[in-house]
Amino acid sequence: MAFSGVDTALSGAEREAETEQGENGGGTGSPAAALSEPLMGRDHVEHVTRVLKAVADPTRLQLLHLIRTAPGGEACVGSLTDRLGLRQPTISHHLKRMTAAGLLRRERRGIWVWYAVDPRGMEGVRDILWSPERASA
Repeated sequence: MAFSGVDTALSGAEREAETEQGENGGGTGSPAAALSEPLMGRDHVEHVTRVLKAVADPTRLQLLHLIRTAPGGEACVGSLTDRLGLRQPTISHHLKRMTAAGLLRRERRGIWVWYAVDPRGMEGVRDILWSPERASA
C-alpha cells in the first residue's frame, strides 16, 4: 500500500494479500473491528520507546554482547573501552542509556564500575518484540 506517493516496494504477493485484507477487513468484519484493541498507555509507550532506542544502536548491541559473554557475565568500563577502541566518555554514555532503560545493572567496586545484563530488562525486550497473541494468529 502506498501513502502520499511513498512507494513501499511490496512484492506482488504482498500487494495481493493487503488488497484482500483491505477489501474484507482482514477477516474480522469491518475495518473498525481491526482497531478495537485498547491503546497502550502513554507511560508504557514511552518506556518501550526508551528500551528500543537503547538497543537500536550498533555500539550498544556490541556492548550488550560483550557484557553478556564476559567471564562472570560482567565487565568494567576499562575493559570495554579497550575492546571497542572507543573513549571512556563514549562507552559511559552508552552504558548509562542502557542502564536507564533497564537493560543493565551497575555496581561500583572501588574506583571501577562493573556492568551486567539485567535478565528482567532483556525479557522485556523479548516481550516487546514477540507477542504470543500475534505469533499464534
